[in-house]
Amino acid sequence: MLANRNIMIMGVRNKWSIAWGIAQSCLEQNANIILTYRGDREKEAIEKLIPEEHASKIRIYPCDVSSDEEIQKLFEQVGKDYGILHGVVHSIAFANTEDLRGAFIDTSRDGFLLAMNISAYSLVAVSRYARELMKEGGSIVTLTYQGSDRVVPGYNVMGVAKAALESCVKYLAYDLGSDNIRVNAISAGPVKTVSAMGIQNFGDVLDVVEQKSPLKRNVTLKEIGDTAVCLLSDYTSGTTGQIIYVDSGFSVLGM
Repeated sequence: MLANRNIMIMGVRNKWSIAWGIAQSCLEQNANIILTYRGDREKEAIEKLIPEEHASKIRIYPCDVSSDEEIQKLFEQVGKDYGILHGVVHSIAFANTEDLRGAFIDTSRDGFLLAMNISAYSLVAVSRYARELMKEGGSIVTLTYQGSDRVVPGYNVMGVAKAALESCVKYLAYDLGSDNIRVNAISAGPVKTVSAMGIQNFGDVLDVVEQKSPLKRNVTLKEIGDTAVCLLSDYTSGTTGQIIYVDSGFSVLGM
């Protein structure tokens, strides 16, 4: 489905990352993978993840999405190395730990702006530069969560940032549609990532989904990754500006 397509995946931190699950699914479909990292620790972690048999299909580049200069340098280098980009997966979010504890009303101004900058605005900045390399059209996919439109205690400022992210998806889909670039989001059910474990009582969220969702189980990284592959491929060429739920059906419940 993605044979010889160049797919950039941003947000791999370790083997539990949703971004890594997506990378594995893309590799299964013979894509060329471009991974980004923020610091030396992430770089080392990513290098350890790459299987020897896939080493020729994966390159890694530095990028701190809080810096427009670094984003520009990333895409300039990728342009030199690959010439063209077919897809981008934006799986990046961050909030201060103290803003994920206690009450949302106590969120600091700096904490609010930080969460919005890294978790939402970064998609806008990345899309702006990706547009220049998507010469044949392409697909941009980001990751969101149901806490964007329903209160999930402990998700706090991240829920607000995800709501902004989903709105960005729709506006970007409108702006980029004339270039045949599609923009969609996957609203994934809860999975055990390092970031998720920072949410208070996260284990309770997993239990509720397993007990109450129509499928009576939580989703896997493989299921999220395969959905991303579909959105990156021509099989969804008419789909843009959408939020695709991969959550065992939990989002359809009224209570």
